Amino acid sequence: MTSRLCQFFGLKFNPAGPEVPTEALFKSPRLEPFFFRVSHQVREGGFALITGESGLGKSVTLRLVCDRLGKTRDVLIIPLQQSLGSVRDFYRELGERFEVPLGAHNRWASFKALRQRWASHIEQCAFRPIVVLDEAQSTPTAVLEELKILSSKDFDSKQLLLLVLCGDGRLNERLAEPDLVPLGNRVRARLRLEAATGKELRDCLEHLLREAGGEALMTPELMTVVAEHSMGNYRVMMNTCGELLYAGLQREVKVLDEKLFFELFTPTHAPRAGGRGRR
Repeated sequence: MTSRLCQFFGLKFNPAGPEVPTEALFKSPRLEPFFFRVSHQVREGGFALITGESGLGKSVTLRLVCDRLGKTRDVLIIPLQQSLGSVRDFYRELGERFEVPLGAHNRWASFKALRQRWASHIEQCAFRPIVVLDEAQSTPTAVLEELKILSSKDFDSKQLLLLVLCGDGRLNERLAEPDLVPLGNRVRARLRLEAATGKELRDCLEHLLREAGGEALMTPELMTVVAEHSMGNYRVMMNTCGELLYAGLQREVKVLDEKLFFELFTPTHAPRAGGRGRR
């Protein structure tokens, strides 16, 4: 269905879909100070933190961070998938991702082997390996504590990893818990995503349409209306645009306008049963 939509509108990709190419993502100026800090932290290690409520751009920010850091030669980025697993599952995934054979029942040997692998990488290229953990608010406390212990040596004077944690507002609450306060205190770079302004939402929409090759797909008035009705939330805006695109495809309308928006999203009220109309 997506290919048919792109073919009808002459688009390179669906600007409202989840598979927007990384190079086409909108880079809000708000993110630049965080990107700058993290790009230097890759030589120092430690923790970086991205938080924000659903739909404010955490996943996009993670993609952009990894893309920015990945352009530097010899930088190693490892996204973890087992955020809900046990400590044993956590070690199993680390071993697989870093290509280190680990003993299933020898935690100390696994601990030692991983740290030697990271220390060797640092000696070769001076950059810390980067471990990215999305949805970190759901990660068991034991796994987060293990990450803290694994990633530092020499009485915390040396960091072996750059760990990027990403999650919703619950992650900040987790890091304030007594068991995780020591980890929270080690966070050097923080980004707390907040609701976008109407201008930021419209800038994002214009950027995505331009990158997709559909600059004239939506009228300026429609883009303004969509931005104003998205409650500061990028995901709400993208879902709205998706509905508009498929409605345009169904109706074979090449240019989408604000009239279509109000037809789709203005509530209709059915007349009361037995009620009388005005005369």
